[in-house]
Amino acid sequence: MNVKITRNAAKVLKLELEKEENKGLLVRVQVSHNHGDHAHYALGLDTQTDNDVVVSTDKDIDVLLEKDEPLLDGIRIDYFYIPQEGFMITNPSKGNHGDH
Repeated sequence: MNVKITRNAAKVLKLELEKEENKGLLVRVQVSHNHGDHAHYALGLDTQTDNDVVVSTDKDIDVLLEKDEPLLDGIRIDYFYIPQEGFMITNPSKGNHGDH
């Protein structure tokens, strides 16, 4: 499994992970809706289960992914400040280049 986190997203995620109430939690990305050939993703903080794989990134952030979900392999986590502030998760390797 492969995960790419952009510099903007890593900055925001690290601030969340450093909060006292989030100690011991990891970033989790999951499929919230599956449309056959592409997916919509949800992002949160969670603990590892037996059904998860932990993917280390080049930004020193570990990400929890469901082992048996192929639409999670190759995701990209980004954070935009405009037109509105927030995370965007896409999977360019699966043809998902943005929300619709």
